[in-house]
Amino acid sequence: MKLYPEKLAAHLAKGAKSVYLIHGDEPFQMGEAGDRLRAHARSAGFSEREVIVANEDSDWDQFRESVDSLSLFAERRLIELRLPSGKPGRVGGEALKRYSAAPPEDLMLVISSARLDRSGSSSAWFKAIDKVGVTMAVQPVPAGQLPAWLGQRLRALGLHPAPDALELIAERTEGNLLAASQEIERLALLYPVGEITAEQIVAAVADSARYSLTDLGTATLQGQQARALRILRGLRDEAVAETLVVWTLAQEIRSGARAAEAMAAGVSPDAAMKSAAVWHTRVGPLKLALERHSAESWLLMLSTTSLIDRQIKGQASGRPWDVLEALVARLAGSSGERSRVGVPVPDVFLQHAGLHR
Repeated sequence: MKLYPEKLAAHLAKGAKSVYLIHGDEPFQMGEAGDRLRAHARSAGFSEREVIVANEDSDWDQFRESVDSLSLFAERRLIELRLPSGKPGRVGGEALKRYSAAPPEDLMLVISSARLDRSGSSSAWFKAIDKVGVTMAVQPVPAGQLPAWLGQRLRALGLHPAPDALELIAERTEGNLLAASQEIERLALLYPVGEITAEQIVAAVADSARYSLTDLGTATLQGQQARALRILRGLRDEAVAETLVVWTLAQEIRSGARAAEAMAAGVSPDAAMKSAAVWHTRVGPLKLALERHSAESWLLMLSTTSLIDRQIKGQASGRPWDVLEALVARLAGSSGERSRVGVPVPDVFLQHAGLHR
């Protein structure tokens, strides 16, 4: 059976399975799920614990010996199998299929793995585990769902936040669930049970947001101008190289320019996306951006990425981060629109791109 991380506690209250596979790329939630399973195993009498790390085919001898041997110290054992690569290989896949065919009653197997791609989640060993046990895909909490995630945890501790308070915590901890959890625990220590306001949040919560280049690309295409600029400034504060930032934006803008030109020639949006080789996860955000920008606007923004690249290399005057900020504001906005968040557009950007305030 497949299970969502937030449903794990309710599932364990009804009784545990013999095999669990947790896979994903969100370390906080994976660690939390592992902690919950270990606590349940201890309470159920699985008093002996063994950790095994396996990647290649040659690493599986220990696993086979452990599951086939009798415990000298405990009647019930917990075995934690870790797959850093998410690929057990041929030997490992066969070992997991064999184990899942008849899992011993005195063993509980918890497998933690890197995020599995489509081939991994459709493999025979994955299906064998899913049939007899539980598989759980752990993914980062999307920005739009983070306030609800935070609110649920705060209410569990007796704190009832106002909506603007939740938005403020989300803004300050986005992309960093560990920091978000720590801030929630700190709020529970600082304030009594009851309502909690945005002013109290400002006084207590540090700015621990952590962003990725993918977050930047998505926010700009979706037209989230204020958030896109906040992400850009977060990347700058984390000392992310300007080259990586401009490369990310150039990839998105290049796809937009190709699709916009195709649409201007009479091609349907879906066909234009296909001709531009837009990755399926980017189709939705890019469609929103294509509604805001003309083909000419896309080409002007693309030429601006070239300007930034020359600035980084010292071949053009101006500060790259200033022009990056103006470019992000433009991409997240509309053609010919003023920045909705008061970003000053450097003259060098205006002169190069032919844009006007």
